[in-house]
Amino acid sequence: MRSVTVRTGAGKFGQRIKIGAHELVGDEPVKVGGDDSGPDPYELVLAGLGTCTSMTVKMYADRKGWPLSAVEVELVAAKKEDAWVVERLIRLEGELTEEQRGRLLEIAEKCPVHKTLTGEIRIETGVA
Repeated sequence: MRSVTVRTGAGKFGQRIKIGAHELVGDEPVKVGGDDSGPDPYELVLAGLGTCTSMTVKMYADRKGWPLSAVEVELVAAKKEDAWVVERLIRLEGELTEEQRGRLLEIAEKCPVHKTLTGEIRIETGVA
């Protein structure tokens, strides 16, 4: 896996994100003092989960030769009581049977980012 480097960017909360040859921007919404020049950190996490979910479902359907033409994943997260709750809505396009649709929803639960977020995570921090 490539390393991710995040460096202070423009504005109060702006961040420059570099992953290999890709450059992204992170920020906070205006309502909390940012410039909204990019997604906030939680939105970036949701984007990772949505991307992995869509890729995993499509890869499985392709391997099975199922007529899945597109996958759309919509995610929203909210703090409820003492835990974060992620609502994930998966739209499957194509002439799929109900059995195939059900199996693809099961496969969505197996995407690597889903497993990471629902498993144990350790973060080891150092200072350079």
